[in-house]
Amino acid sequence: MPALSIMIKPASSLCNLRCKYCFYCDVASHRDVFSLGVMKEETAEKLIKSALEFADGCSVAFAFQGGEPLIAGLDYFKTFTETVDKYNQKHSEIFYSIQTNGTLVTDEWARFFREKKFLVGLSLDGDYEGNKFRIDDKGQNSYYKITAAANKFKKHGVEFNILTVLTGYCAENAERIYKHFRSQGYGYLQFIPCLRPMGDKTESELYMTQEQYSDFLIRIFNLYVKDFARGKYMSIRQFDNWVRMYLGERAEQCGLMGHCTHQFVAEGNGNIYPCDFYCTDEWLLGNINEMSLEEMSKSEKAKAFIMESLPVPAKCKECRFMPLCRAGGCKRNRESADYCESYKRFFSACLPLFRMFRR
Repeated sequence: MPALSIMIKPASSLCNLRCKYCFYCDVASHRDVFSLGVMKEETAEKLIKSALEFADGCSVAFAFQGGEPLIAGLDYFKTFTETVDKYNQKHSEIFYSIQTNGTLVTDEWARFFREKKFLVGLSLDGDYEGNKFRIDDKGQNSYYKITAAANKFKKHGVEFNILTVLTGYCAENAERIYKHFRSQGYGYLQFIPCLRPMGDKTESELYMTQEQYSDFLIRIFNLYVKDFARGKYMSIRQFDNWVRMYLGERAEQCGLMGHCTHQFVAEGNGNIYPCDFYCTDEWLLGNINEMSLEEMSKSEKAKAFIMESLPVPAKCKECRFMPLCRAGGCKRNRESADYCESYKRFFSACLPLFRMFRR
């Protein structure tokens, strides 16, 4: 794991799609200012210098998200990587990643990602019908533009994962969507439970019920194990992490650490927050144009954010699945929905299959 991880919102909450479940649109709506603009070159330079000073020669991961980060433009990213090279005097190992909806990807973008060794997370929710919630400003399904980006990545040798928002609809059509991804040669998948807006308990086909989630986990884990046994392994990040933990290894996925960890999220204007899910005025740590990352990491607010995540619910302390479930994972996911019974049902049904991964 990189010693320092920084998520950057180079175009703030700006996006060319109008996905029906966008969590960052909800986060930004809870701030006094919805969009904090495209990051200026001087702000990016200060962020880079502060990150490298804070890392002190240890590795640094720069992860770009949005909104849609490609709105910032290719020149922004070229300048960013050149600036990192300029100030990386202690030779920190640098990791780049980006999450994109893919609709703005050109061959030039793909060549750049390959040259700079970006790991790309491409947002796609399945086949054409499965992708029906990922629409543009005209209400059109973005499926074909996204798959065109995937083909460009394959053509240019770009390493990429598929990121799928796990809606109730997706859970109901799990096998079809999984098999579609396999047929397209997508070997690295992430299924991310759809989040309700903060404080909202609305029920719809966007949000999974307890039964839908447990059924999804059981059905897809069985396919995952079957493909592994046949030598046709497909990576599914959540399952990969649970298998690691079952084998006594450390999880790499933030939500499975059992508590929040020190992170920095840099918004377009240089505002710094402790987590992607909490880029709100309440959790503003400071601005990189005025303070260093090291100063912000020592602030009382940064410490409070971590401390708030440490208490373990009483019902979890005696649960035999706690070492793997980690109290339901990320606290933002728990605020959105309590999937305790889903996890119990999944582990009860599938834990014996974990033996397949013993070396």
